[in-house]
Amino acid sequence: MAATALRKLRLTLEMIRFEHSVFALPFALTGALLAWRELSFPTAGLAQKLGWIILCMVTARSAAMAFNRLLDADIDGRNPRTRSRHLPAGLLSTRFAWGFTIISSVVFLLGARALNPLCFYLAPIALAILFFYSYTKRFTSVSHVVLGFCLGIAPAAAWIAMTGNLDARILALTLAVTLWTAGFDIIYSCQDFEFDQEAGLHSIPARLGIAGALWVSRLFHVGMLAAIVWLIFAFNLGVAAWLGVASVATMLAWEHSLVRASDLSRVNAAFFTANGYVSILFFLFWSTDILWNR
Repeated sequence: MAATALRKLRLTLEMIRFEHSVFALPFALTGALLAWRELSFPTAGLAQKLGWIILCMVTARSAAMAFNRLLDADIDGRNPRTRSRHLPAGLLSTRFAWGFTIISSVVFLLGARALNPLCFYLAPIALAILFFYSYTKRFTSVSHVVLGFCLGIAPAAAWIAMTGNLDARILALTLAVTLWTAGFDIIYSCQDFEFDQEAGLHSIPARLGIAGALWVSRLFHVGMLAAIVWLIFAFNLGVAAWLGVASVATMLAWEHSLVRASDLSRVNAAFFTANGYVSILFFLFWSTDILWNR
């Protein structure tokens, strides 16, 4: 019984790509720390707030990923790259995936309620946005931007979780994460260029071709860097934050050096490894600056 439960847990974490939580979570925590610094909250209770924020982030993303796998099960089954995913391959049942989606959503709502009233009121809207993304590639090539916004709302949501209101300055971090995510999702979707065209699915690679899509990705990432530079001035951050920008720029340059229109063999390294470093290094440098200069 225990072995079966552990196997199902492993398969579930694989299905939702749990390790990809590393992408948005550090930016959410940065938003929370900026709110803590700006409003001079007492340190007591900070860990509890951050714990609820992490719970909400993980459960919202888990619900959204499971819903995406459910909605795309038929498409994934027809795509040679994705037909081995858990639902089309029969490793997990549709009933189980729906149950997991519902439970994750309920836990997310309960976590939002524990934070403050505004978080609770906005939580269903956040879930609706996350679920809506799964439909977008069926009708628009800017689905990458919608996915980016799904991750981009994380730092603004964390600010609201800490303060009970919204400061317009944190929206620059929402913009940065949106552009960053859309940029790396474009790179990832280049793998499905031919399938998307044949299946009538919408993406920037399917619309512009791989070479054109890679240029759009580069422009998005330049925009991301501009947004976080603006944030340094908006929040009067110091040297460590600038080092964070430099490290992010270096990782993004490395990411784009790994992929060419004629060679997509290193897309996985560009997608996960490089962007994992982007989010972690950003958080390490910016949290150091925030804590040091509070």
